[in-house]
Amino acid sequence: QLQLVESGGGLVQPGGSLRLSCLASGGTLDYYAIGWFRQVPGKGREGVSCISRSGVTTHYADSVKDRFIISKDRTKNTAYLQMDSLKPEDTAIYYCAATKGWFGSCGLGDFDSWGQGTQVTVSS
Repeated sequence: QLQLVESGGGLVQPGGSLRLSCLASGGTLDYYAIGWFRQVPGKGREGVSCISRSGVTTHYADSVKDRFIISKDRTKNTAYLQMDSLKPEDTAIYYCAATKGWFGSCGLGDFDSWGQGTQVTVSS
């Protein structure tokens, strides 16, 4: 079974950048689509970005489009979420998830393996 471990979260000022990492073990990411999700208190978990098994197809939520970039590094078996121009509303716990299928609409139900989450706080 695929295991996922997120890292790279922390405190950053508005306009700053962070790169989240999702290290996979128990399988190669070439065979998994990857999704990044986030959740804040009082709201449901939402899809941020997804990438296909091949890495050719990507999806971004409108709120992060042109600011975030999702990628996969096959040599490190790691997926990344590069986050630039961060805003206070980006503050959330960010989760990495994986599926051997198609990621569909980048929704929670498309994924079956999850990491533990990493906190991102954007504040001045």
